[in-house]
Amino acid sequence: MTTALTLVASVGDDGDRILTVRGEIDMGNAGEFGAALERELAAGAALTVDLTGVTYLDSAGIAALFDRAADHELRLTAPRLLDRVLRVSGLTQVAKVTIR
Repeated sequence: MTTALTLVASVGDDGDRILTVRGEIDMGNAGEFGAALERELAAGAALTVDLTGVTYLDSAGIAALFDRAADHELRLTAPRLLDRVLRVSGLTQVAKVTIR
């Protein structure tokens, strides 16, 4: 059973935007994820995407992040579960990634 996607936007102590993501990101909800990324990036120059609550990330979710990483400052905080997919996909080369 798929874990529902939850997206919560906030502002950190430094004034930068934070998008906290929980659940699974797949082709069924990657559009919603991408739209949330766009909204937050439009509101500020940098964005931290907290993926520590994500239990599954497929290629559609990776693509949503890649599509924005080239033109924006993305900082990803991710669980060890996602470490390998982020490294193999090359996202660690275009975004600052912190594994927790």
